[in-house]
Amino acid sequence: MKIVSVVVTYNRKKLLEECVNAIINQSYSCDKIIIVDNNSNDGTDNMLNENGYLKNEKIIYKKLPKNIGGAGGFYEGMKSARELNADWVWIMDDDTIPEKEALFEMVTAREKLPNKVSFLASAVYGMKGNCMNCTEVSTKKDDEGYFTWHKYLKDGLLRIDSATFVSLLINGEALKQIGLPCKDYFIWGDDTEYTKRLTTYFGEAYLVGKSIVIHKRQGNGQLDIMNEEKEQRINMWYYMVRNNLLNTKTYSGRSGLLKTLKVYIILSIKILLKKGIVFRFKKFSVIIKGIIDYLLGNYDKEAFKNRLNS
Repeated sequence: MKIVSVVVTYNRKKLLEECVNAIINQSYSCDKIIIVDNNSNDGTDNMLNENGYLKNEKIIYKKLPKNIGGAGGFYEGMKSARELNADWVWIMDDDTIPEKEALFEMVTAREKLPNKVSFLASAVYGMKGNCMNCTEVSTKKDDEGYFTWHKYLKDGLLRIDSATFVSLLINGEALKQIGLPCKDYFIWGDDTEYTKRLTTYFGEAYLVGKSIVIHKRQGNGQLDIMNEEKEQRINMWYYMVRNNLLNTKTYSGRSGLLKTLKVYIILSIKILLKKGIVFRFKKFSVIIKGIIDYLLGNYDKEAFKNRLNS
């Protein structure tokens, strides 16, 4: 079984080194490790060269000519893994640190499950030991109308419908059949769309309780634009709003879209009215721009329509 790991990085060379070392030292080895660098300017390439990573025959380093976001990075990395005819592709960001048995536990879990599994997800914890999985428990039912999320719970496996790109082991056949992530998303929401696409059009997915990774994301709390204090990060919320609206319309229909629209409209009003909100007008305008651009169709419609053939 050929397993290729894909790590997307941008200006976090110390975390990248820790991540890559953790992959190299897994008890169950990857055949290749593809590092996709979103045009870092912090000396990431020098670090990889000076520390001998680029001499490792398992490592493929791809430095992109510009930053195309996490979505674009995973698109490029998973495309390369597909070209290598990987049976399974293990993907993560550079701030994901897998424990030594993380991959082994996912491979072991695969042997207990039905043939058509689209992906497996690790159990994600923060640096304080807090739970950081952003998974959606499956709402699928069997022929008698019962939920199936707990079918393999005795084995520590929970059936899910979506997850984030924080240690996912994706079936290589799924990459061939349902395409690659939507690179136009740039950041946020690309993982939700892609994993929902996998479970909708390919096969079941499971959270593997024994496969543990530490997510060293800045700030352990959930993403919250109201409390965002870094002005340069506020613009990224445009993608959160636009992409989530597109996702809910696609996978939850009109009712899901209307609920999400309501959430963002109420949020924008709260930002304007609540005292103590920094950069309130910028935050308000970013949310409204995301809503308007979704409604006007200001995204790559053709690519989205043909995403299963990407």
